[in-house]
Amino acid sequence: MAPQRRAQKGVFASTYDALTSAENASVVRSIALFGAAVTFLSSSWGEFLVIPSMPLEVVVDE
Repeated sequence: MAPQRRAQKGVFASTYDALTSAENASVVRSIALFGAAVTFLSSSWGEFLVIPSMPLEVVVDE
């Protein structure tokens, strides 16, 4: 009897396995955090971090 071959995993299954493996956890976490930061800063919520600007000419009364 011929040896049985295992069916190869599909693209989605192998991608899921790669993303959830322990050795890739720090890379996946870093990319997710970067994406969340870019999303936050490009939204209107990111404007809360903008420092209010001072006028260039400050008139001081003497």
